[in-house]
Amino acid sequence: MGITLTAGLNMAIASSAQAAVSTADFSGLVQQVTPGVARVNVTKTVSEAELAKAQTADLLRQFFGDRLRIPEQAATPAIEHAYGTAFFITPSGYMLTNHHVVEGADKITVTLNDRTELDVTLVGSDERSDVAVLKVTGNKFPALPIGDSNVLKVGEPVLAIGSPFGFDYSASAGIVSAKSRSFSRETSVPFIQTDVALNPGNSGGPLFNQRGEVIGINSRIFSGTGGYMGLSFSIPIDAAMDIYEQIKTNGEVKRAYLGIYPQDIDRNLAEVYKLSRPQGALLTRVAADSPAQKAGLKSGDIILQYNDSQIMRASDLLNFINRARPGDDFRAQLQRDGKQMIVTGKLGNSPSDVQAKGLEQDSDVSLGLRLRNLTPDEQAELATDGKTGILVTAIEPTGLAARSGLMAGDVITNLHQKPIAKVTDFSSAISSLPKKGVVTIEVLRQGIPAIIGLRIE
Repeated sequence: MGITLTAGLNMAIASSAQAAVSTADFSGLVQQVTPGVARVNVTKTVSEAELAKAQTADLLRQFFGDRLRIPEQAATPAIEHAYGTAFFITPSGYMLTNHHVVEGADKITVTLNDRTELDVTLVGSDERSDVAVLKVTGNKFPALPIGDSNVLKVGEPVLAIGSPFGFDYSASAGIVSAKSRSFSRETSVPFIQTDVALNPGNSGGPLFNQRGEVIGINSRIFSGTGGYMGLSFSIPIDAAMDIYEQIKTNGEVKRAYLGIYPQDIDRNLAEVYKLSRPQGALLTRVAADSPAQKAGLKSGDIILQYNDSQIMRASDLLNFINRARPGDDFRAQLQRDGKQMIVTGKLGNSPSDVQAKGLEQDSDVSLGLRLRNLTPDEQAELATDGKTGILVTAIEPTGLAARSGLMAGDVITNLHQKPIAKVTDFSSAISSLPKKGVVTIEVLRQGIPAIIGLRIE
């Protein structure tokens, strides 16, 4: 009897919850906010060789394995059209979308809901947060109201509008499934997880609450097929607006740096460290000469609170640091050798990605790559071999760097017989390159030294 009653009660609760979501009427909201949403049209130049490799390499290797060698082909430029979504945040024409929507674009336009097509200026783009700021000329654009993603609750109904697979102004609804999702150290966003149906083309579009306020930017899905599988992730609008203000004001994004490598505490580690439950961020490594080391943090410390906020997972700690500013004070409550203690310090500057394109404006040579300085910890590892260098984070497939064999992940240590310790050294070396001929680039690839001949044409 008891089991039957409980099951009946559970079914009633589930049915009631499902009815609450399914009966939510967003029709008025869709009509209200649609004018502030636009389709992003992107034109990119790619080589046919790159297209062919991308389509066939993985398939062929399934049959031939690593023995297969795909011959180089002539890099004949081709035009690729892509699309996404953006939305207005000011009446003066500022818009937000995703970095990955406009990355590598030769031309960007937006199409409004009345089919007006406008040329777009890319104000700036931040890869780590996947936020890009666009600007169209004009005034009195229908800016969308901005909400507060911090007060968003799990289970709250939400609405997305975008252009999935090119179908303009498609609306889809769902609920907030979770908050503060993190994927890797390379991202700096505590994503909002929803069950809203998102597909290619939704990227960059707004996520609304029931009041018609934007509380997120739709960014990615978790999928094994490339299509929607029930897990969608959005950038909290608070984080996105912070990026927008920095790009608009300073032209770049500055992030704080602590210099730690944290991991989660599981059940076994909680027992080892005599914690009442799995909680906190265990520091597996502290970078040399970092703000963390200067403050007295050590490998093996467990950070339980950061600036009086409880830390349950490593991602909680990273989210706090990513939202901070260089120079901000921090206060960490930690456990070390079974004892509680307080550590205070000041955050430093995070090594940031630098567009090589911007560095090469004074030169006739454009290599087509993206660089950043090494972190102090990365540089310390490199210094054991008596070298310095900078990291290649991205390569344009049709650029000189790609045609010469440079790859993302390479560490450039020398260019044209000039040692490279930081990105500014690379900029100086670029300015002295000949307009035609072959120069050498020394790199470390997976720790192995190599010399590449760069032909300048």
